[in-house]
Amino acid sequence: MLASKKVNDFLAELSSDSPAPGGGSAAALSGALAASLVSMVCQLTLGREKFAAAEGKVRPAAAEAVRIRDRLAALMDEDARAFTAVLAAYRLPKGTEEEKAARTAAIQSALHLASSVPLECAELSFSVLELAEAVAPVGNQNAISDAGVAALLAEAAVWGALLNVDINAKSITDSTRAEELRKRAVSLRERSSARRKLILGTVHERM
Repeated sequence: MLASKKVNDFLAELSSDSPAPGGGSAAALSGALAASLVSMVCQLTLGREKFAAAEGKVRPAAAEAVRIRDRLAALMDEDARAFTAVLAAYRLPKGTEEEKAARTAAIQSALHLASSVPLECAELSFSVLELAEAVAPVGNQNAISDAGVAALLAEAAVWGALLNVDINAKSITDSTRAEELRKRAVSLRERSSARRKLILGTVHERM
């Protein structure tokens, strides 16, 4: 599992000439790091008398941040596998009409998966932005900069994952599905940037 590797080992693998893991796995890691920072802000807030009034908001955010972190960590591997499946489908034989048909079907199936995995990553990373937005105004002020870093990493994860949605969706022949992916990507980009601006505004106000 990629998330279980030592940091230097993962960076070396990412730096190699292997096509996977690549940008999709890096985006998932960025989202997982953002969720971890949100969790840290929560943990530095919970149990402190000064922030007792915020516990009702912070405690569920802490639990959700950990859940999302773990799922994003798993998506690091799922994205790499999905991209590998696309490559394998394109390498299938195409000497006969039957082989061509089977290859085309396999490519489209692999492209659907290779679009769905980063879309989930983007949506989860957007959820991290929502958590950061909820925690930033009430969390421990000493960790407010960490909430800001979480917002930046989460937005990067959203946009990075959506690049992988875009590049795979443009080869999907199902126009309805391709258009749905495009619209969801546009919406997520716009909303993530708006959320990040709001969070950083809060961060600077509380610094």
